[in-house]
Amino acid sequence: MFNFKQWLVLVVCSLAILKAEGLLVNITFVRNAVAKGAVCLDGSPPAYHLDRGSGTGINSWLIQLEGGGWCHNVTNCISRMHTKLGSSKKMVENLAFSAILSNKEQRNPDFYNWNRVKVRYCDGSSFTGDVKTVNPATNLHFRGARVWLAVMQELLAKGMRNAENAVLSGCSAGGLASLMHCDSFRALLPMGTNVKCLSDAGFFLNTRDVSGAQYIKSYFNDVVTLHGSAKNLPRSCTSRLTPAMCFFPQYVARQIRTPVFVLNAAYDSWQIKNILAPRAADPEGKWQSCQLDIKNCQRSQLKVMQDFRLEFLSAVIGLGRSASRGMFIDSCYTHCQTETQTSWFWQDSPILNRTTIAKAVGDWVYDRNLFQKIDCPYPCNPTCHHRVFTPQDAPPI
Repeated sequence: MFNFKQWLVLVVCSLAILKAEGLLVNITFVRNAVAKGAVCLDGSPPAYHLDRGSGTGINSWLIQLEGGGWCHNVTNCISRMHTKLGSSKKMVENLAFSAILSNKEQRNPDFYNWNRVKVRYCDGSSFTGDVKTVNPATNLHFRGARVWLAVMQELLAKGMRNAENAVLSGCSAGGLASLMHCDSFRALLPMGTNVKCLSDAGFFLNTRDVSGAQYIKSYFNDVVTLHGSAKNLPRSCTSRLTPAMCFFPQYVARQIRTPVFVLNAAYDSWQIKNILAPRAADPEGKWQSCQLDIKNCQRSQLKVMQDFRLEFLSAVIGLGRSASRGMFIDSCYTHCQTETQTSWFWQDSPILNRTTIAKAVGDWVYDRNLFQKIDCPYPCNPTCHHRVFTPQDAPPI
């Protein structure tokens, strides 16, 4: 029998091997985008990483939009513009492709030989912003929507215009962007292309925090206002609701005409930390231990999280019945499951109805089976990979 130390060493070694074997893909800068004003927060050109498809996948494209939160005020955006999330000057030259971007059939059976693209995120608005003027005092450029279009135009020129299959996916803020741009992505491609959109951990819930405040609603309102996003949000929503409300998928997804797959943890760790119990609502840090490790949560905190899950499920189910919308809602305490090999497709990956995330998504993309499953409440699923954080991990918004 393994003791805990032996098990931990085995896990660390396995993850190290996975990381070491990830395909390294060179960065490409969209330099002609600068003349169009399609730039990162600091004015540098947008960027992406492309690994070409082969064989049966040569005319199929998977676009993965990078995540990384948002910036909602000038101070926050100035800090961000000096990082990889605000400047392509800070991005690594080679990026490891794994999980849904892997080129190994045994690790990514349905998309390994597709043209796989990671679009870098450097605008802080989920690719929705467009403010023409630039304040010379800050040099901040709010041009996310222009970045989106410039990168798509370059990919179309590089062969995506001939796509037989095209999937727009993304994680977190990128998962939100994959919903916001889903129908516009479809409109860029030929009529005969099989186009679908996958949102991983991008279904952010409009709810009150533990203090009763509408923190995330106010935060998203600041993002939309600062970045001038209103005109680039789905009109099917903004014709009915305020722009800030249209940053929430629960008010947008029902009107999306392109087939969508919602992949999300019902106890999304980012949402528990930043929407349900943000620092502003928990000044004494009573939720910190729980947020770091769900096993540390007190009974009263678990009750609040179970109520959050029910509200989340109500929002997802409230989208209505659909013969094309896929759904994989597990009960894991995690965030983003398509970009981690052990969550996407591995020997002990999380499963619902005896199905891995990779198989559920692949079956949906290829119309083999429409997967629409919701997990039982925590802690019922023993296959979950619950995230355990340290206090030094990504700080709350």
